[in-house]
Order: sequence, then structure tokens, then C-alpha cells
Amino acid sequence: MNATDPAAEPGPAPQPRTDDERTLLVKVFGKDRPGITAGLFATLAEYGVDVIDIEQVVTRGRITLCALVTPPSGQASEGGLRVTVHRWAEELKLQAEIISGTGDNRPRREGRSHVTVLGHPLTAAAVAALAGLVSEAGGNIDRVFRLAKYPVTAVELAVSGLPTEQLRARLAPEASALGVDIAVVGAGLHRRAKRLVVMDVDSTLIQDEVIELFAAHAGCEAEVAEVTAAAMRGELDFAESLRARVSLLAGLDAAVVEKVRAEVRLTPGARTLIRTLKRLGYQVAIVSGGFTQVTDHLVEQLGLDYAAANTLEVADGRFTGRVTGEIVDRAGKARWLARFAEQAGVPLAQTVAIGDGANDLDMLNAAGLGVAFNAKPVVREAAHTAVNVPFLDTVLYLLGITRDEVEAADALDGSVTD
Repeated sequence: MNATDPAAEPGPAPQPRTDDERTLLVKVFGKDRPGITAGLFATLAEYGVDVIDIEQVVTRGRITLCALVTPPSGQASEGGLRVTVHRWAEELKLQAEIISGTGDNRPRREGRSHVTVLGHPLTAAAVAALAGLVSEAGGNIDRVFRLAKYPVTAVELAVSGLPTEQLRARLAPEASALGVDIAVVGAGLHRRAKRLVVMDVDSTLIQDEVIELFAAHAGCEAEVAEVTAAAMRGELDFAESLRARVSLLAGLDAAVVEKVRAEVRLTPGARTLIRTLKRLGYQVAIVSGGFTQVTDHLVEQLGLDYAAANTLEVADGRFTGRVTGEIVDRAGKARWLARFAEQAGVPLAQTVAIGDGANDLDMLNAAGLGVAFNAKPVVREAAHTAVNVPFLDTVLYLLGITRDEVEAADALDGSVTD
């Protein structure tokens, strides 16, 4: 055995600190500049203290640096530390505060959640209302961290003290009235382990309803749009409405597929979302009540892993007005989510589903995290969380990924954030 291997000569196991041990909280604040953190700890090192915790925040060029340390041995030494820290701070035109106490930070309570808040803008009134709701429900906000400053302001709150479902039920109904979007997910390793994202296509991954693009070429756009809207609101059976709409395309030249593919508009942020997920090792799928004639092209264009959609039947170069194979409807989307998860080797609890229509609801509820994206009211109310800004990459913030991280990764390989 290597003599330098710590396992060769095991020492006594480290013991946790007790709550009655004295500690010092050293707080420094003022104008930020390089070297403040190094300077503070070099000053503390003169007194042989141990570091228990560090917190540092820089906001608009102002630093707040907190160090929780053990006190030096001897009363005179502690006095010397206080004098030395204050003198160092004054030389840098900083303010310092040293507070005596006992123990480490108070441990977070049971029932831990991450609350992501998206605002465009995020108002002080909204933050005050949300913080008040958390407090009234018996929770505590332990930390707040900004995820993005544009195109929306996104912040993450670490909350403890009550179950995730209870917290979500308390906050979600108020989000719309406050002008914000809220996602509440449980804390823990599983949040980092969602390795399959499955998206609806029409009005989610893309801005269009594909059947309406086909209908425009067939001269029946208004009739199809009316049926589509009713189906997305949940007023019509999707399979029946699909057959009714597709029948209006009978006789249309199938060569129009190339024109429709060219007309499809990706949702802002779609490329950034997919590119970032792929960098992180996620697998990405689409499932659509639309048509393989378009989704196959999206798979190739975006480098997607899986796809499922309906197929328009073609005979003699023209659409017959029928679809072939298994219809991808509301229940079908949930089945495809499960199939994709099985193929990817990912449990359903580690999947994310994104959609906007009533036919996405089963899929959204089956996934570990279901995101209603610019969705109809019935979908917003039933999904785990809702995003009501027109940027698909905001879903990344719900996974704890920051805008700065995305842009830094794009800069490394020359990608353009959309």
C-alpha cells in the first residue's frame, strides 16, 4: 500500500462541530475590486482560525463577503483579530463587522424545494407577495440566486419548511395575478438527473400549427384553424378532430411538403435550448399531433434523438385526406414519452415534458417535470409549472442552468444564442 495513501494510516474520524462551540461571523462590505477575498483570508490566517463557511455576493459592483470562522485561542488574540480586520478594511475603504456567536449555520429544515421565478419584468411587488406567501405557509427562504437578467429576469429561491407539493399549491395559483411564472421542484440530486426532454411541436418547438400551413395551400385554412383551436382547448376529441381536418387536405399535391418545411418558424430560444441540453448529455425528443412529413425534417435539422408524429397518407403524389398508422393523440403522447424513456434508459421521474395544448396534459403529468409553455388555461392549471414568455430556452432556468453558463458555452464554440 502506498505510504502516501490516506487509507494506509487512518487517523481519528473528524467529529462534527457542536452547537455550543464559539464562532465568529466576519462580514465585509463595500466597493468590489480584485483581491478582497484573498486579503480578508490572509488577514484571518495570521490568527490560525478554521473556516466553517463562506458566502459572497457582488451586486452592481458592491461586495458582501461573510466568513464564519473559529475564534483564535485566547481572549487577547480575538481582540487582536478584530483590530486587524477593521484596520485592513479601513485601508481598502471597506466596512467590517464581526459578530460573536455559537455553532454553525442553522440547518435547513425538512421539506426543501427550489422555486424558480420568471418575470418580464420582475417587480418588487411580486417578490414581496411571493415571499409573504412562503412565510404564511410556514416556509423559509434560505437563499436567493439570479439565473438570468434577460430576456427575462429569473431568480431561484431555496425554500425549506414545507413539502414541495404544498408549496406549489400555495404559489402557483397566484403567479398569473402577480405577473410572473413560477416553477416549484423538490430539492435533491434527482433535479440534476433529468436526462430526457420531450417536447410538443406545434406552438411549442415551432411557432406554427403545421396542419394550418398545409391548409393554407389547400385553401381551407379558416375551417382547419377553427377545429384546431377547439381541439387544443379540450372541447373536441383530438383523434376525431384530426381526421376531420386532414380530410380537408384530400387532393393536395404532396410536393407542397417542401414549401411547408420552409415556412416553419422555430420558437425563439429553441436552438439554444436543444444545443445546451445536448451539451449536458440530455437526450431530446419531439412528439407531435402533426405530421412526420415535417417532424422528420426537424429531427435532421436540430439533431434530435427521438420523434413520433402522425403520417399523412399519399397516393399518386397527392394527399388522400387520411392518416396512416397509430394516431398520436393525448394518450398517445404519454405512451411515446414512456417509450422514449425506456429506449433512453431513463426513469419517468427523470424526464421533462413541454407542451401547450390539452392533448399534452397526459404527457405533462406523466413526466418528472411537466412544463406548460404559453399554454391554454386548462393546461396551465393542470401542469406542474407554466412558462408564459415566448422564449423556449427559459426552460433551462427551471433546471437550475444560468444564462451566463449558456452564453459562456456558446462563446467557446462560436454558437449564436437565439
